[in-house]
Formats: sequence, structure tokens, C-alpha cells
Amino acid sequence: MTMKTLFAIYFLALLLMAVFPPFYLAVSGSQILVLGIPLPFFYWILIAALLCLGVALLYCYEQARGEIPEDEQS
Repeated sequence: MTMKTLFAIYFLALLLMAVFPPFYLAVSGSQILVLGIPLPFFYWILIAALLCLGVALLYCYEQARGEIPEDEQS
């Protein structure tokens, strides 16, 4: 399995967390606090943070392999 396949699976899992209703409905209406934030809000913040982390890691991976061209300055 290649790294790009792993990233694809990771992003697909995040997509399912964001758009598949039973995941959100499981935490919706909960009064539990996580780091002082209600669980439903923390759920969305967690998805956003994991997405940012995944994009940053994918960028670093592709940059290390030389797949991102250098910017040309005029």
C-alpha cells in the first residue's frame, strides 16, 4: 500500500465523519464538555483540525519527494 493510498483512506474517513449523519447524531445534544467545549462543537473542531493536519502532512510528503515545483520569481 502506498502513502498516497493511506492519505486517500485518511481523507475518506474524515469525509465520512463530516457527512455521515449517524456519527454526528451520536454526539448531538450531549452535555459532555471536552476541554470546556460542548461535545458537538468539539466534534466539528476535531474534524477540522485533523483535516488541516492531513493536508499539512500530505504537503510535506509531496515536497520531500519533489512533486511540488519550486516557485519561479519574475
